[in-house]
Amino acid sequence: MIVPVQRQHRRNSLYLLLIVCLVIGLFTGRAFFFSIAYSLGFVLAISYLWAWFAVRWLVIGRKTRTRRAQVGKTLNESFTVRNLSFIPKLWLEIRDHSDLPNHRASHVVPAMGGNQAYRWYVETLCQTRGEFRLGPMSILSGDPFGLYLTPRWIQATSRVIVYPATVNLTKFELPMGTLSGGEAQRQRSHYVTTNAAGVRDYGYGDSFNRIHWKSSARKDKLIVKEFEIDPLVDIWIFSDFSAASLVEDPTLERINQTGPVIPRSSGIPPSTEEYGVVIAASLAQYFINLERAVGFAAYTPNREVHQPERGNRQMTHIFETLAVARSVSAYSLAQMLTLEMPYLTRGTTLIVITSSLDPAWVTEAQILSRRGIRPMCILIDPTSFGATGSVEDMRARLQLAKIPAIVVRRGDDLAGVLAQRVM
Repeated sequence: MIVPVQRQHRRNSLYLLLIVCLVIGLFTGRAFFFSIAYSLGFVLAISYLWAWFAVRWLVIGRKTRTRRAQVGKTLNESFTVRNLSFIPKLWLEIRDHSDLPNHRASHVVPAMGGNQAYRWYVETLCQTRGEFRLGPMSILSGDPFGLYLTPRWIQATSRVIVYPATVNLTKFELPMGTLSGGEAQRQRSHYVTTNAAGVRDYGYGDSFNRIHWKSSARKDKLIVKEFEIDPLVDIWIFSDFSAASLVEDPTLERINQTGPVIPRSSGIPPSTEEYGVVIAASLAQYFINLERAVGFAAYTPNREVHQPERGNRQMTHIFETLAVARSVSAYSLAQMLTLEMPYLTRGTTLIVITSSLDPAWVTEAQILSRRGIRPMCILIDPTSFGATGSVEDMRARLQLAKIPAIVVRRGDDLAGVLAQRVM
């Protein structure tokens, strides 16, 4: 296709030639020059009208298979251009203005006859998490002589959300406690829990809410349920997205400086934020696949809290939050733990994911431990990303506070590190 500057020079040359022919014709009175001028004017007018009609009576269909994708997987789209008129289209350039990185949906459509359609497919490898815009689109076409280029905008847009990448965890060791979050205890309980272990005959003093009415009707006598201490109480994942804890490689680039990471290579981008997101998503997927009740809390910077639930619906909610989370919160990790402390119940296992070396949050975690909450920490070593400080001092503080911890460093195999015994 002719570049716009060359196209404009060619058009200006015809304008100049038309004017010259008219001037010579007026001075000489010869019809030959007027005929040339009229012919040039006719060509310019027809070319302009052709270029204008070339982008009219067109319909573009865009079909996205799903509005959700994940880092490392492909987003599939199909496009259809239909010519609703009987006028043929010599060529069309469809330009896509989506902001999804590496999404190359623009396409040059070859000649189409009247009332014909053309279709093409696009597969995009998603390399960064976030919420992105699909569209708008523009249509470019021109005349056969290459004099005019006419654009037309299709303003329709849609959104697609790309979930963070996950690693397949085969094992993750939780700290043991007197209540669940550790190992199954298989002990009979004198009070009602959510874990029914069997039935027995009614005994003096059994409450009516323990009666199993179906078994009682079948055996024609009162039968009551027996319960065990429930070994599967809530697990909370607390991700630290405070601005103070963010450490990134100086070469890392983001869209609009604070948006999604611009991918430069495969693997997790060199940022404590991105490592924290992958770890949180992987743990949520691991525990939900084990049919555990998982809760999630983070300031992204808005307060995002998902109460403990089981099932894929909960995993979708957590992934959607992590997809757009950014480390811009003004709250420190210690402040966030203080704010969320009243909402955590006794016996809960709290997994804190952070790169903060501030000792203040360890004090808050100790207070949680005294209230019967079992905290553990996945510490992302900020010094491996270029920060100053000592991660060993933080490990010593955590050990002194009897808070189990796993240290993750840049470039580590996350599946292997998270499967190790908690220190």
